[in-house]
Amino acid sequence: MLPTPSTSHVEFERVYEPAEDSYLLLDTLSSESEKAFLQHRFNNASVQSSPSPLVVEIGTGSGVVLSFIDAHAEIIFGRSDVFTAGVDVNIHACKATIQTVRVAEKEQAMESKSHGFYLGNMVGDLATALRVGEVDVLVFNPPYVPTPDLPTVLPKETRDSFEADSHLLSLSYAGGEDGMEVTNRLLDSLPQILGEKGCAYILLCAQNKPEIVKDHIRKWGDGWTAETVGNSGKKGGWEKLQIVRIWRISPGSAIQ
Repeated sequence: MLPTPSTSHVEFERVYEPAEDSYLLLDTLSSESEKAFLQHRFNNASVQSSPSPLVVEIGTGSGVVLSFIDAHAEIIFGRSDVFTAGVDVNIHACKATIQTVRVAEKEQAMESKSHGFYLGNMVGDLATALRVGEVDVLVFNPPYVPTPDLPTVLPKETRDSFEADSHLLSLSYAGGEDGMEVTNRLLDSLPQILGEKGCAYILLCAQNKPEIVKDHIRKWGDGWTAETVGNSGKKGGWEKLQIVRIWRISPGSAIQ
C-alpha cells in the first residue's frame, strides 16, 4: 500500500477531516485496475509526445487526496510529469491542502522519490474557475449527505468568526435533496471541463441513487459512460459508498 500523506497540521474544526470516503478514493486511485486504466489513457505514447496530464480535485478539504495523487504520480500514472491543482470554497481548506502537499513532497524528496508538479489551490465554487477542456482527471468527494437544504457561502466579513466554523464544515457534507444538489451541478459541467481523454472520479453514497446517476450519464451520448470502480462494501444489501468513474469511450479503445 502507498503511504497516506500526513494531515496532522490541519485545523479540523474548520476543515473536513479525512474519513472512510477519503481513504476509499486513495485505495481506488492506487488500485491495479485504475492504474492500468490511467496509464493506458495518459501514457500510451512516449512522454515526449504525450502532454502532461492535469489532475484537479474539487473540494480538497485537508488535501489528503490531492497530495496522495501528487506524491505518487509516477506509480499511478506511470510518469511523474503530472500537474495537480485543487479548488475549494473554504479558504482554510485551500491553505491546509497547500501545506499537506508540501509535507508529502518533502517526504518524497527525503526518500529520493519523484512527485508531480503541484500548481496550487484556488478558492472557488466547484468548476467555475476552470478553463474549458483543460482537465484530464477530475476528482470529487462531494457533500453527499441528504439534507433539507443547502448551506450558503458565508459573507467574507464573517468567515473568520468562531460561529463560522460549523458552517464551513457543513459545506463539506450537506448535499441537499438526495444529497445530489451539489454533485448534479458538477456533473452538468463535466462535458465542458474535461479534455478529450478526460475522466472523473466521483464519490457517491447509497442515498444518492448511484445506479440512476450512472444511467443518466450514459444517456449523454457521444461515448460517455460511467461505472463503479471502487466501493466500501455492502450494508443491508446496499453499497455504502462507491467511486464512480465517468469517461468517454474512445473508438477502438482497448480499455472500456
